[in-house]
Amino acid sequence: MRKPLVAALFALVVAGTGAAPAVAAPAAPAPADAVAAPAIKAVTFAGTVSLSNCSGSVVRFPGSEDDDPALVMSNGHCLETGFPAAGEVVVDQPSTRTFGLLNSAGSRLGTLRASKIAYATMTDTDVSLYQLTTTYAQIKSSYGISALTLNDTHPTAGTAITVVSGYWKRTYACNVDGFSYRLKEGEWTWKDSVRYTSACQTIGGTSGSPVVDNATGKVVAVNNTGNEDGGRCTDNNPCEVDANGTVTVRKGINYAQETYQIPACFGLDNKLDLSRSGCTLPKP
Repeated sequence: MRKPLVAALFALVVAGTGAAPAVAAPAAPAPADAVAAPAIKAVTFAGTVSLSNCSGSVVRFPGSEDDDPALVMSNGHCLETGFPAAGEVVVDQPSTRTFGLLNSAGSRLGTLRASKIAYATMTDTDVSLYQLTTTYAQIKSSYGISALTLNDTHPTAGTAITVVSGYWKRTYACNVDGFSYRLKEGEWTWKDSVRYTSACQTIGGTSGSPVVDNATGKVVAVNNTGNEDGGRCTDNNPCEVDANGTVTVRKGINYAQETYQIPACFGLDNKLDLSRSGCTLPKP
């Protein structure tokens, strides 16, 4: 996985702390009868957070209410307690972890604090969800920031996406290349992982970044790993395993874990309920 601080200083020197702005070429005049394409809202840093060692975002579900306690999503391997073992699921564990909330330009607005780890695991997926001491409405009132919404449908191959790193204050733009039936790295195995096209060269510290659908602005996955050296199924070198057991290694290709299945596991007041109909997240 993209370990929290692996090669962070090196990456800082090579890539800098932010992405260089793109410069658009002058547009050619449109024909008089041309139909304007639907506007696509630019993906920004608004609602993302920086952790001490990773990236993350303030998220809500389609059914969340403004007075619900807000949630921050990152990776399971970004927990302050260390990597969960294969098969381990963390539920409702006290936490006072803090998160730096960012605005659209990537500037820090303030500090959010957790009350607990609502859910975390590195089994089948790689995700952590922290419940905060503040509600969505309170965050909006204090900082003018709205949470990112998790899409509750499966992502689609070919979708244009942006990986937004609050840790580095940097974005990575590419497309969903496809999906890995199983993605194996060391002792961990993840199901139906998102594979990026090669343009998304994510680095250490981008772990936990939301993967945003450029067209909808909704979160479709959480960034978590990449094959660094061409190794086969080892730490920092995940391999793809298909339904027949065939192993494929893609050096330099990076991955994320889908998040569409998460909303079904949370009910009224953003409360975790792993027994809800349609909830497929691993249970303790």
